[in-house]
Amino acid sequence: MNFLRRIGPDPHANGQQTPALENCPDIWELEDGDFAIIGIDMTDAAKPLLPATAGCGPDERIVRVPRRILVDAKADIPARV
Repeated sequence: MNFLRRIGPDPHANGQQTPALENCPDIWELEDGDFAIIGIDMTDAAKPLLPATAGCGPDERIVRVPRRILVDAKADIPARV
């Protein structure tokens, strides 16, 4: 697995601050076309609150990504496969 490109601008561009440590949250496109989301782990708090139609398996995590990160990435997210 290789990280191909960042989706959206650098989260610290123009001196922006992020709520997490280690230069995250962030969104990356992987070489196979999938995406990797780096965010603040909120699995333990969020899992019991998931709607009945949603689930989080033992190999999955629920992460929080600030709205600004996702909205700023919108132009880089392909509309179709």
